[in-house]
Amino acid sequence: MAANAIDQTRRMLSLVTYLRERPGAHVADVARAFGITEDELISDLDVLPMCGTSFRGGDLLDIDTDGDRIWWHNPDDVAAPLRLAADEATALLVAARAVATLPGLREGDREALLRATAKLEAAAGEVAGASSRLSVTFESEGGVFAEVDRAISERRRLWVRYYSPARDELTEREVDPIRLFAVGHTYMEAWCRLSEARRTFRLDRVAEIRILDEHAAPPELELRDLSEGLVQPSAEDPEVVVEVGPGGRWVAEYYPHDRADELPDGGLRITLRTPAPASLRRLALRLGSDGRIVAPQELADSAREAATAALAAYEG
Repeated sequence: MAANAIDQTRRMLSLVTYLRERPGAHVADVARAFGITEDELISDLDVLPMCGTSFRGGDLLDIDTDGDRIWWHNPDDVAAPLRLAADEATALLVAARAVATLPGLREGDREALLRATAKLEAAAGEVAGASSRLSVTFESEGGVFAEVDRAISERRRLWVRYYSPARDELTEREVDPIRLFAVGHTYMEAWCRLSEARRTFRLDRVAEIRILDEHAAPPELELRDLSEGLVQPSAEDPEVVVEVGPGGRWVAEYYPHDRADELPDGGLRITLRTPAPASLRRLALRLGSDGRIVAPQELADSAREAATAALAAYEG
């Protein structure tokens, strides 16, 4: 089972210390030492260069790999004593207090965070007083994230009410969570007991969530490689043709497609594949006069009917 977000953070913190003491370490050796795959290690290494001692830039970890060995080019710079500016200390204190209130956070982690926050408050002096007047309230996605993270850690099943935009309906289902990941939005990959298949759920579309007493037991599955994006159409998926005007050319940038042919008016004729063609009705409504579905005919008719119904409701 994939590590949860907190476990991954712990691993990456340990990884920084490990790499500092072993310049030029081999990828295979590091992966073996941490009990993860080389792909998981490379994923961690892709994140570490975005971490550092300041959000101002210039103090980030300069770590890279050639696929065989790992090189850290500025360990001495990052190891210098940390001196926070007033705005940095304020931001860190506010964030720490907010995270400590998250539901689902393990009590040991919460206590450790509160101890660290108290030490930072003592060091920050007057700045700590200013930060106490600020607060952050997480939206529902934060609570959903915490529940999923907890369920993964405790290997428990989840009950969710989930909004499906393709069908424009809420469904209730039980799922065995596998992992959390982010590709633009935050998602949960899980084994769905309703469909008896692997499914991906966007956290901001979870209307309600509850951790169940049942033990989560997803089948052994090979984790998908998400380096090419979340949506990776296959040759067996139905083909859809969309024509867009100049104002809709962005569709070719955001949707994986087989081809995009130029049209005389400056638009594009885009041919793409999707396992759920009905989901493109929303795209047609969003495009409005800037685009239309050409094929298959039944999908084009469905999109036209949806647009007509929406217009009638608006006029009413």
